[in-house]
Amino acid sequence: MTAIGIFIDWQAEMKFVNMRLWIFLLIAVFSGTISHAKVEGDSLLIQEGVASFYGKRFHLRKTSNGEIFHMDSLTAAHKTLPFGTVLKVTRVDTGISVFVKVNDRLPKYSKRIIDLSRAAGTELNMIYDGITLVRLEVVKPEVIEELIFFYGEKKPPSIRLRPIAKAINLYKPLPDWSRLPEFTIINRPI
Repeated sequence: MTAIGIFIDWQAEMKFVNMRLWIFLLIAVFSGTISHAKVEGDSLLIQEGVASFYGKRFHLRKTSNGEIFHMDSLTAAHKTLPFGTVLKVTRVDTGISVFVKVNDRLPKYSKRIIDLSRAAGTELNMIYDGITLVRLEVVKPEVIEELIFFYGEKKPPSIRLRPIAKAINLYKPLPDWSRLPEFTIINRPI
C-alpha cells in the first residue's frame, strides 16, 4: 500500500472516530437534562394473586373497621393491609383497573389475596368468572414508606415492599439575583 493509500485510510478512520465522539456527546447532553426519576408501575406493585368478589350476602352488614358494607361501593377486604389503604387493582389478563379502599378483613387462611365489592368486581368484568388473577398497587410512592413503617419487622412474606429512591437533582438552580441585598462600595485608604 502506498503512502497516499495509508493516509486516506487514516483519514476515513479519524472521521469515523470523530463521528462516534459527536454522537456520544449529543446523547450525553440530551440525556443529562432530565432531573427527575420516573416511578415505574412495577415499583408500586405490592402483591399479585387471586381475587374474588362478594356482595349480596354481606350487603348492609358491618365490616371489620366498623363501616357498613355496601355492595355498590368500591371497597375491598385484605388480610393485613391497614384500613383506608387505597389500592389500584389490575386484572392481569385484560389490564382493566379499578381503585378500591380497604375496609374489611379476609380470614388468615384464605388463599385469595383480596375480596372486592360487587361494584369493583363489575368494573373488572369478573362477575361471570368469579375469581381472577390481579395485581395490587399502591397509588403513591409515599404509601410504600407508610406501609414499611406500619409493618416494621413483621411484614407478611406475600407482600412486596421496597423503598423507592428519591430523585437527585444534579443541577442547582441559578440564584435569584433580585433578592440579594444591595452592596455599597466603600473607598478605603490603602
